[in-house]
Amino acid sequence: MQIDFNLKLESDHLLLRPLLENDLNQLLELTQEPDMWKFYTHDLSHIDTLSDWARPAFKRERLQFVIIDKATNTILGSSAFGNYALRDRRIEIGWTWLAKSHQGSGINAQVKQIMLTYAFEKLYMERVEFKTDVLNSQARKALRNIGAIEEGVLRSHTLMTKERRRDTIYYSILKSEWNHIKRENDW
Repeated sequence: MQIDFNLKLESDHLLLRPLLENDLNQLLELTQEPDMWKFYTHDLSHIDTLSDWARPAFKRERLQFVIIDKATNTILGSSAFGNYALRDRRIEIGWTWLAKSHQGSGINAQVKQIMLTYAFEKLYMERVEFKTDVLNSQARKALRNIGAIEEGVLRSHTLMTKERRRDTIYYSILKSEWNHIKRENDW
């Protein structure tokens, strides 16, 4: 099964729809908090780097969603499916960020639930991967909270903002773990 780049996913409260070029200005408004990009590969507070970050989505190299609050019809942030390997039946969920005002609100867990459900129950993935900066304790805690298993660290793996080299830590959830994780998280 191939990725549908027109895919929309939703829950009672959130809509995930593909990123459009005309979303960039609204996203830019959400990215202006100081230090928001400390653990991210791009500083999205500038239109040029936001456009560079979005380019793979427009080239259909990853399915980048905007996260929309259905009650207010406002964009809250973004997340994506990427690194899709059909033969290996694996996909990565990542490139995720939320406006500072929505961090710690439970939205990230809801987004992961929507995306994991689709990955395991519609795409029939065997493995869903996540990766983050080893220094990003907030992201690491969030991944553990949804049941992702820490796998290991790739040293000096990724170039970050301000020319820092990141040690990347990988997490995953396997198909054989999915039903237990759904029950544990009351999804």
